[in-house]
Amino acid sequence: MNSKLSIVRDESEAKGGYERVVGFLRDQLLSGQLKTGDCLLPERELAVRLKVSRPVLREALRALAMIGAVEIRHGVGTIVKRPDVSTLGEFFTFVLAQQADVVDDIMEARVAIEHHAIRLACRRATQADFDRIADALDLIVETIHEAEAGGVADFRFHEAIVRAAHSPTLVSIYGSLASLMMRSHLDRREKIIQVEGIDSFLIDHHRLIFSAVVSRDAPKADDLLTRHFEIGADFRRRATMLATSPSTSKDRAAAKAADRSPAAFTGRQDS
Repeated sequence: MNSKLSIVRDESEAKGGYERVVGFLRDQLLSGQLKTGDCLLPERELAVRLKVSRPVLREALRALAMIGAVEIRHGVGTIVKRPDVSTLGEFFTFVLAQQADVVDDIMEARVAIEHHAIRLACRRATQADFDRIADALDLIVETIHEAEAGGVADFRFHEAIVRAAHSPTLVSIYGSLASLMMRSHLDRREKIIQVEGIDSFLIDHHRLIFSAVVSRDAPKADDLLTRHFEIGADFRRRATMLATSPSTSKDRAAAKAADRSPAAFTGRQDS
């Protein structure tokens, strides 16, 4: 006999079956035939309808359950759920974190989202939105000399503007990238906090953006946001130059040497 017994699963069947199950659920949701809370057909019947084996069906449903699209309840069945955006955010974090220059890529996505969001916010923002943005602005002022807390406050301000757009899609996409954008905020804040003029820029420019949104002046708000990102990029370049300048390096070396000296140690003991 020339034929060989294979114990390897047919991957083409599994892949095709998975795509069939996912495609079925997606099409049913888009057509309105399936809604959050609906229970799918029993496993045996669903496998027959989709022309897949029951093991492939179970694998596909487990994968959908992991991203929050369905919930498998033993003794009940498979229930359609609204996926949690935070799950999508974790997915993006794992995928994008392995790519080079991911922060720059995320920054470009953030700029695109916020530009559209701020124009919508000028039309749709409610008093509750204005209050939320104002609270974030107050926090920026309070934490202006703190790198981490200030970075968080800055992020909350921009996040509040996106929420004020009242666009579920924009909010979902922005939220899915939140952890990576927060890391970007903190990294940039750590670098620019020592640059001269950064305090007044962070406070005054955020105030101008807030004022334009409250005035519902979309062109002005959009223009201010463009300048905001441009000036922020300039501060980051200046921070890089400051960090690599010879005088700065010498100052850091001198500070470390002084910190290790016996006099410095004695001074700390006496204080």
